[in-house]
Amino acid sequence: MSRFMSEKFASLTPYTPGEQPKNMQYVKLNTNESPFPPSQTAQTLASAAAKELQLYPDPECRTLTQAVADTLGVDFSQVLLTNGSDEILNFAFMAYCDENTPAVFPNITYGFYSVFAELNRVPFVEVPLKPDFTVDVDTLCKTHGTVFLANPNAPTGIELAQSEICRILESDPNRIVVVDEAYVDFGAQSAVALLERYPNLLVTQTFSKSRSMAGARLGFGVGSADLICDLNTIKYSTNPYNINRMTMAAGLGTLQDAEYTAQNCRTVMETRAETMAQLAALGFEMTESKANFIFARHPKLDGERTYLALKEKGILVRHFTKPEISAYNRITVGTREQMDLLLAALAQILEETV
Repeated sequence: MSRFMSEKFASLTPYTPGEQPKNMQYVKLNTNESPFPPSQTAQTLASAAAKELQLYPDPECRTLTQAVADTLGVDFSQVLLTNGSDEILNFAFMAYCDENTPAVFPNITYGFYSVFAELNRVPFVEVPLKPDFTVDVDTLCKTHGTVFLANPNAPTGIELAQSEICRILESDPNRIVVVDEAYVDFGAQSAVALLERYPNLLVTQTFSKSRSMAGARLGFGVGSADLICDLNTIKYSTNPYNINRMTMAAGLGTLQDAEYTAQNCRTVMETRAETMAQLAALGFEMTESKANFIFARHPKLDGERTYLALKEKGILVRHFTKPEISAYNRITVGTREQMDLLLAALAQILEETV
């Protein structure tokens, strides 16, 4: 850090992304990317859009915004497209948190929440998960501040029931509840259906996971027209042209190829179930994941050593150092061939260790 850095950011601890190897020699199961390429229509439309990159993109993203609204069954005025779902989440921290309104989220969840809070210089409250890694809804309901919920949660993959989300929304109708649904398409229930009942609900989603567009950076928020108006104020005060032409076109193509996405999600869920069954046969213990990853530990293996041993064998998974979850590793569900390589490597590690 240089001597010119503002003191307000001196203590900022940035988010640590998953390892991105410079070469592709690894079986990469550490960043929850899709194992499938973007749809053919998405690729075709993005390629065509590249011919007009000398022109600014539509700042309103009208065509894509309408397509997202139609897909979700909401009005155009209820959707805001952003540069990945991280941007809409940051907008929410900016718009709905301040020195009098802290951010509230579980202590084990998406690591960017605490970074956004520190970046925007707002206080935050971390509510410990229960021993089984489920969200402590009773305690959340008693807190004051804007609630941020990853659902399914990361890195546990556990889904919070819609009835519990309603309890949080109803505990204080005068605060915003943000439900981050990055992994919702892998077997969980979306809170979008609750929008008509709760004007204090904001739902965020991404094209990075189920829609195979992690490299394009596209996300969105959906809520009441008033909330989207708030967030547009933030957008037009920071980066009006936040979605580039190629990403916009690829997003439209992805929505047009909805069955391709749906089939990929079914394949991931089938592969997840098959892999979890085989991991259980090896003695691993796992949470009930509704995401495109598996959160697993073995009672006879150290979590960090397992992560390092897999890396030595050319397989990347994600390890977290928080004491509560340090025995676990988060494993992205890849292709069946990739999962077979993972299982073979783990069997070998067990044979060498136990």
